[in-house]
Amino acid sequence: MNVDAGAVRRAKEGNIESFEMVYSQVAPDLYKVALYTLGNTHDAEDAVSETFLEAFKGIRNLRDENSFRPWIMKILSIRCKRRIGQYVKDKNSIDIDEILDLSSNEGDPSQKAEVLTALDQLNHDERLIVVLSVLQGYTSKEIGSILSCPQGTVSSKLHRSLKKLRAMLS
Repeated sequence: MNVDAGAVRRAKEGNIESFEMVYSQVAPDLYKVALYTLGNTHDAEDAVSETFLEAFKGIRNLRDENSFRPWIMKILSIRCKRRIGQYVKDKNSIDIDEILDLSSNEGDPSQKAEVLTALDQLNHDERLIVVLSVLQGYTSKEIGSILSCPQGTVSSKLHRSLKKLRAMLS
């Protein structure tokens, strides 16, 4: 879903209702990225909340209303990287059990667990690139902008990461 550039412009001008509208347009996607990146609901919710607080404070500095989605994804990416660093520091693992919602009727739970376990075996950058590309539909160029790295680097990491995932799942 695209973000309403007019609402972003009004939010930049201080209109809280417009910011709430923009929030409702991107929150589900941010949460999905955070959940797949961090591996548990609590940290994903915290990362999204912190992202929105930072975005709310800094939205006046956004130059182009049409680049709101990549801008806020970049903020989320930084928040997730900090959390991953904390994971490594604290216990050097991600609790994949919390990400599984086996009560969901979408797909086979065992297949879901297998995919999530495979995703967990990727390093942070690989996992983030796969989530942004496959689950969120961002292009390599957009991901490069979000992660501040060249498009070619994103493309090659995505290719290698998907190849790793296919090998793990076969």
